[in-house]
Amino acid sequence: MSAIDEGIVREYFEQNGFLVRQARKYQVQARRKVAEEEIDLLVFNPSWQRDSRKPDFFLFSSELPYVHRAIVAVKAWHTGVFTPTMLRSSPEIFGFLQQSVQKEASRLFPADATEGAGGPLLKILVLPSLPTAEPFRSQSLELLKGAGVDAIVSFRAMLIDLLDKIEVNQNYSKSDTLQVMRILKNYDLLRETQLDLLPERASSRRRPAAP
Repeated sequence: MSAIDEGIVREYFEQNGFLVRQARKYQVQARRKVAEEEIDLLVFNPSWQRDSRKPDFFLFSSELPYVHRAIVAVKAWHTGVFTPTMLRSSPEIFGFLQQSVQKEASRLFPADATEGAGGPLLKILVLPSLPTAEPFRSQSLELLKGAGVDAIVSFRAMLIDLLDKIEVNQNYSKSDTLQVMRILKNYDLLRETQLDLLPERASSRRRPAAP
C-alpha cells in the first residue's frame, strides 16, 4: 500500500472531525504480520454521542457521526473488484479481524474509550469497489459481514467527499494529498469525474435519516 492511499483515508477521516493514528511506519514483506502490523489506521471521533445508533454498513460521510472508534484496514487494490471469488481466495483481506488484533487496537485507545464507557470498536474495511451485478454483489456483502466486518467505505466515496470539501482558493500546503486534488480541481481537470460521481453522491444523500 502506497503512502498516497493511506493519505486519502487519513484525510477523509480528519476532514470529518476524527483523530487518526497510524500504528506503524513500515511495510511488512517476506513474513507473516504480527497483530499490531495488521492495523493500518486507528480513528477516534471526539464528537460521538453516547446515545448514537450503530452506523450503516455502507459508511458514507453522513454515517460517520455514529462512529466512535474503529480499526481501519486499507486495501488499495484499485484495479480489482472485491468479488466473492477474491474474498474467498484472499484471507489477508480479513487479517485485521483477528482477536489478537482487536485486543492490540483496544490497548492503543484512551483508557476511557473502552466498550463499557463508549461505543464498540468497529472494524472498517476500505476497498476500491464491489460487484455491481447480482448475485455477486449480495454474495460479497454476505462474505464481508459474515467474516466480522462492521462497515465498508470505498475510495470513490472518500474522494467525492474530499472533492466537495476542497476550496480552490485555499493553499493546502500541509497536505500533499489535498494540495494535488486542489490543483486538479482548480484547472477543471476533475470536472467530468465529479459529474460522473454524482449518482453515488445522490444515492448517499437519499439514505434515511437517523431515528
